Amino acid sequence: MVDRVVQYQNFDKTIFRKMFPLPLLYVGNHITGLGSTKKLSLPMFTVLRKFTILMTMILEMYILRKTFSKSLVYSILTIGLGALIAASSDLAFDVEGYVFILLNDAFTAANNVYIKKKLGVEGLGKYGVLFYNALIIVIPTILISALSGDLVKAVTFQDWTQVTFILCFLLSCVMGFVLMYSIVLCSHYNSALTTTVVGAIKNVAVAYIGIFVGGDYVFSWTNFLGLSIW
Repeated sequence: MVDRVVQYQNFDKTIFRKMFPLPLLYVGNHITGLGSTKKLSLPMFTVLRKFTILMTMILEMYILRKTFSKSLVYSILTIGLGALIAASSDLAFDVEGYVFILLNDAFTAANNVYIKKKLGVEGLGKYGVLFYNALIIVIPTILISALSGDLVKAVTFQDWTQVTFILCFLLSCVMGFVLMYSIVLCSHYNSALTTTVVGAIKNVAVAYIGIFVGGDYVFSWTNFLGLSIW
């Protein structure tokens, strides 16, 4: 009979050591992701996210001691070349936005690699990694939000009484859980690099949609060519 009960290690003082530095990478990933989304057009955001794939491969080589075939390495380098071509002619260049997105690439790559590493830690498992990763960081995140004033803005937000907003908010919470569970589950059965590549597939559609939606994309043929190299 299949055991359908979710099981993982009970909370104790060893949890922090076992999980470090994953919760920090998790928060860094979200903060830099929001910052870069705010500063960059949607097409440039998605194309510069390609560097996450290259960074993930490098981190897997050094942290997880993995090796890759030449064909795979060449394919990933080609994807990186496309991002460089697109960035070289970005007419809406924003230094702060580029710093945020490159930091976001690094945090995402490190987060995926350490998820894979922590899945092998005795007692944690995929459910333990998912649960404790969110639990450990919740109090520091609330404190940072309070100090920055964002918590007050969230509490006093006027649309909390709107049914439509509440439904959208609850749906985003559910989909956020589905996303995180999917990442952990994919990493459990595959490599961190596979998880990163699968996550980047959606960027193909998002990049082209972003050309027409948002109004902040400045078209050039060189930039469009770089966007099209996947």
